[in-house]
Formats: sequence, structure tokens, C-alpha cells
Amino acid sequence: MIDTNEDLSINYHDLTIEPQNGEYNAEEETETSEPEVSERECSIMEGLLFITGDDGLTAAKAAEAMEISVEQAEAVLTVLMENYCTQSHGFEIEHYGDTYRFLSKTIVHDSARRLFQIEKEARLSNAAMETLAIIAYRQPITRVEIEEIRGVGADVMLRKLEARGLIQESGRSDAPGRPFLYTVTDEFLNAFGLTSLAELPDLPQFAQDDNSEDLFQ
Repeated sequence: MIDTNEDLSINYHDLTIEPQNGEYNAEEETETSEPEVSERECSIMEGLLFITGDDGLTAAKAAEAMEISVEQAEAVLTVLMENYCTQSHGFEIEHYGDTYRFLSKTIVHDSARRLFQIEKEARLSNAAMETLAIIAYRQPITRVEIEEIRGVGADVMLRKLEARGLIQESGRSDAPGRPFLYTVTDEFLNAFGLTSLAELPDLPQFAQDDNSEDLFQ
């Protein structure tokens, strides 16, 4: 018979459960958890994304530059992407294929257009005119190709011209990294009184041993 006066309380803290084959193991989960991301890694990754501009950055290239694994680089990028999704930031990180890059949020676009708005009588700077001429005659063209012709960085100028509606992104090149291709817009034609690019003045003819890129130097 069972003694009903016996204390049948159970101390669950004293119980241990031995995992069977294939069952949950907390230690194994800890070993396969996501890699930890440091603030230093996030800061460096931000800087690399800023430097690469429109060309963007792949996890593999970031890993090589930061001397970390590709998996760690992807974890850092994921943390940054989640951080910039909040409304406290005016830009976010776009993930296109294998490439990551900074992109302003839609909420900024109207203000950016007003900031860089061109009045018809306003004059463009020489740098802007040179950049527009290169794009108009050589489109579609990448930022790197523009910089090779002008001999100076073009990232900021391209952003200004794009915000003013004079140029636009028109797909991506097949070159490594798949950089953006730029073309002029209808607004460009209107600003210069053109109906089509066929009305652009002909380029001067150069001798065969001349470098045609000297026109844009």
C-alpha cells in the first residue's frame, strides 16, 4: 500500500535529462549560433560602404579588406542593414545581388531635388558641364570610366546631376562588380534646347595617334 502521508513533492532542479541521439543539445546550438558583431567592425564596414559609393561592396571584398571571414562580413552587413531600416536614418543599405551600397530613402528625394534644383537661367559649373558632355557623348557609361577621362573623382558630381534630373541610372555594366551605367535624361535635352542627342555638335576629328579622351581633359 501507498503511504498517503509520505511527501510526494519533487525537486525539479535535481532532475537531469540525458539527451538521446539526434535530440536537442544547447551546447551544440551555442557553437552554431550567429557570429558576434562588434561596434568596430560595424564602423569599418560603414566607412568601406561610403568610400565605394555607387559601385557598392561585396561581402567577399569587405572580408578581404577587413581580414575577417565572409560569414562574419555578411553578419556585419546584416546588422547594419537592420540598423538603417529605422526611421532615424535618411539612408539605407541596398542589397543587389552580391553587392551592398548606401541609398537615400524615398523620404529624402523631394528635399534633395529642391536642394539641387536648377533654374533655367542658372549656369552649370565647368566640372558639371564636363561630366554632362562625357555622359552625353559616351553613354551609357560608368562612374569609373568618367573618372578615367576627367582624371578626378566623379561620385559627388554624379549625385548632384542625378538629383537635378539631368542624368539617370540606366542599368548595370557587365564589368566586374556590375557598376551602374549613366545616361542623360529628357530634362537634359530640355535644358540645352535639344530634341535628341543627334543634335549634339560633332566632336572634332583627331589624328590617329591622338588620344580622343583629351577632349574631356
